[in-house]
Amino acid sequence: MSDDRNMQQDVIAFLANPSTHGVDHVTRIDTHAAHVFLAGSRALKIKQAVKYPFLDYSTLERRKGACEQEIAINRPFAPQIYRGVVAITREGDGALAIGGVGEPVEWAVDMARFDETQTLDHLAASAPVSHALAVKIADLIAAAHAAAPVAATEPWLRSIPAIIAGNTAAFRAARLFPKGAIDRLDQESSAALAGLRSSLEQRGKEGFVRRCHGDLHLANIVLIEDKPVIFDAIEFDAQIASIDVLYDLAFVLMDLIHAGSAAAANSLFNRYLTRTPAANSDALALLPLLMSIRAAIRANVTLARLAQADDRDGAILRKATGYFELASRLIAPAPPRLVAIGGLSGTGKSVLARGLAGSIAPPPGAIVLRSDTIRKELFGVEETDRLPESAYQAGNSSAVYQALTRSAERILHQSHSVIVDAVYAREDERQAIAQIARSMNVPFAGIFLVADLDTRIRRIAGRSGDASDATPAVARQQQSYDLAGLDWNLVDASGTPDDTLARSRSVLSQTGKTNAEWHRERAD
Repeated sequence: MSDDRNMQQDVIAFLANPSTHGVDHVTRIDTHAAHVFLAGSRALKIKQAVKYPFLDYSTLERRKGACEQEIAINRPFAPQIYRGVVAITREGDGALAIGGVGEPVEWAVDMARFDETQTLDHLAASAPVSHALAVKIADLIAAAHAAAPVAATEPWLRSIPAIIAGNTAAFRAARLFPKGAIDRLDQESSAALAGLRSSLEQRGKEGFVRRCHGDLHLANIVLIEDKPVIFDAIEFDAQIASIDVLYDLAFVLMDLIHAGSAAAANSLFNRYLTRTPAANSDALALLPLLMSIRAAIRANVTLARLAQADDRDGAILRKATGYFELASRLIAPAPPRLVAIGGLSGTGKSVLARGLAGSIAPPPGAIVLRSDTIRKELFGVEETDRLPESAYQAGNSSAVYQALTRSAERILHQSHSVIVDAVYAREDERQAIAQIARSMNVPFAGIFLVADLDTRIRRIAGRSGDASDATPAVARQQQSYDLAGLDWNLVDASGTPDDTLARSRSVLSQTGKTNAEWHRERAD
């Protein structure tokens, strides 16, 4: 392998030279297993001549195979990036060439260069990721999971204890975090796995273990022409990427939370749930463990950089510490809660639900159940298809509210919080949803939004592409509803969405602990 490394030094110098590419500057990026050279509109990536327990690039033949595998795995995700494999050759005069006719001395993945500032880690560092972008990413991941081939379950199940043990061993060896915190993370992770093993096994039987991307952190998602693209999937070991699709999803959810985009993580999560059966509510109990493992892995990957980079300002250690602390929080989630948002059409219930969901513990926030969406599902139509008036008759509406209540109960049983969004004009409907919280001994908050008729009509008239079928005529008809006996918290929703959100958060602060309060009490 030393000969291969020596040969690579010549190749590295060649590819790092701007004259090789006819450009003024080449940017070189080194990872633990590769060197990437950015030159003009092109990117060339060679595998390092290294051998680790989890990969072997020690020979030219192995590196060629790895490059070919990277193209095969990643082209379906990002055909606009991955072009092919090109040889670095030694020509007859002894000079090196890219794709020459001489003997290959190295192989490179040939890619179209994209704007590196548009990867999601860079975008999230400058501003929270938007709801609209989170929705696009959710659709992208859901489609990728739907197309991914089903994989064997047992190797995935066997790998989880080893991942937990490997994280713990690395933390102990680093000696940078409190021993008690490391031990508690290890114990709680192992205990969670023991309790969830049967659920993981069942999901394997149902086909939710698939050959996934495997490395869906923010740096591996990029915006190209305003559309998210995922790239750099794991190619060196199919088993590492043959995982439950929720474990794949957990990486990007965790990383968004770590980056300060918790609202985007919640938006992505809720959208994904509507796009695939692979993350139905009966699997929600898995998320704390899966996200915690992902955060612990990221902490250790970051710690590994300490041996390779100058960290005089402490930035790398702070980042690793942030991931470690997040892993510790995620494995011990706060108890769930139930929030019901009622109000006549046009009061802004759905906007409020989305605004609140990301801040409700445990991460990645509450699941939003909307009566308009459930009604469309019950009638087997698309979310934005309009239903006839008969779909809103008393019997059909009763079925919708019963479905809302059943779904909320199932989610709460998975220790996950819920926001239900419906008119809730009838007392029996309000009592039914509140009774779920009482029977399960979880905090409940009922919020009823109020706004004048003109405001409601104006909002309804301005809607487009929404699940609601409400019209101005419906808003006028609702004025006759008898709201006597309404015992929920009345919130003025006639102002801006931010005003309504602030008032509603004040209500919630009085009806249950915040995530931060829960973890402060746990630490004490």
